[in-house]
Amino acid sequence: MGQQSLIYAFVAHGTVILAEYTEFTDNFTTIASQCLMKLPASNNKFTYNCDGHTFNYLVKDGFTYCVVAVESVGQQIPIAFMDRVKEDFTKRYGGRKAAIAAANSLNREFRS
Repeated sequence: MGQQSLIYAFVAHGTVILAEYTEFTDNFTTIASQCLMKLPASNNKFTYNCDGHTFNYLVKDGFTYCVVAVESVGQQIPIAFMDRVKEDFTKRYGGRKAAIAAANSLNREFRS
């Protein structure tokens, strides 16, 4: 991820996080997963601000893509990053593999 502006990302199927990555420790991982539980299932983009961070979500076809960024970076970079993660994830795991994956089972591959 980019320097210290993008600090956490995950991909979930429904409310199950399949892959996540961060190099930092803070409460943003807890906040991001709590927000995931409350997101509507409809295809859409959502952004929430909390504690100096933006929590950016893209819900598409049952999958949720999330990136947490430092609030000062704005929305353009996190949203572009999230779109790229969605494209790469769909190419790599499209179809059945992602739909049947267990929680955190794609972490190692997601980091590459």
